[in-house]
Amino acid sequence: MRPRIQEVADELLDAMAPHGHADLVESLALPLPTTVICDLLGVPAEDREQFCGWSAQIVTAPSVEAGAAAGEALTGYLSDLVDAKPHRDAGGDLLSALARTADDDGDRLAPDELLGMAFLLLFSGHETAINLISNGAYALLRHPDQLAALRAGWTLLDGALEEMLRYEGPVKECTLRFAAEPVDIADVTIPAGERVLLVLAAGSRDPRRFAEPDRFDIRRDARGHLGLGHGIHHCLGAPLGRLEAAIALRALFERCTDITLDTDPADLAWRPSSWLRGLARLPVRYTPFS
Repeated sequence: MRPRIQEVADELLDAMAPHGHADLVESLALPLPTTVICDLLGVPAEDREQFCGWSAQIVTAPSVEAGAAAGEALTGYLSDLVDAKPHRDAGGDLLSALARTADDDGDRLAPDELLGMAFLLLFSGHETAINLISNGAYALLRHPDQLAALRAGWTLLDGALEEMLRYEGPVKECTLRFAAEPVDIADVTIPAGERVLLVLAAGSRDPRRFAEPDRFDIRRDARGHLGLGHGIHHCLGAPLGRLEAAIALRALFERCTDITLDTDPADLAWRPSSWLRGLARLPVRYTPFS
């Protein structure tokens, strides 16, 4: 998927180039993963704006009712999309492939299983990538020495992405866990059946694991961070998100050589979500580029 992601990133930057100012969320971080995940799932071009509007509403809805309404609308849309897959000619998208795939005994994914997979792919390959790109750009803009080091040696990019995931990861909290039996942690007993909310962002700033955890350092060995979960719950979309962020951030900072924040950091708003960590807007200014 690398050539397609590069193509989308270049098109988005071409559109930004002549203006001299932009909101990086609206201009790059949001549309790039949106285009890629819709390509992947086989969402028709004419439906993409509405499709991703529902997704955003689920994450940042102003009320429980609004989030539920968006979830119901997206469920209905995905159900229709999944239902149509087996009846279409062999499509090149992932849902079509999953609809056609059978195991050695001829067993196929049921429609509700395909629907669950579509939801999983949507959120793991879309919402987290938006935040990774915008949070990563923000961290670099706030730390010009680190940005200069990265521009001087793009071999640092892979490590820089891990530090972005550790320092300002796209997911603050994981979904609820339940204790299957009593568990003792740090002199506290969690009773069987009790709900547990794990704060991934806190784990990634644990001073027992990372020296000076509040310092952003792209040369740090950031392995072991929890920016994309852990173990069997590690994000399914992690390789795709890393690839999108690597391509987007390198293309941005190579072409846009004097880019700076166009607002006081204290005035930036974060998306109103209890479990995702991402900027609502990221205004920047730069000299128009080619």
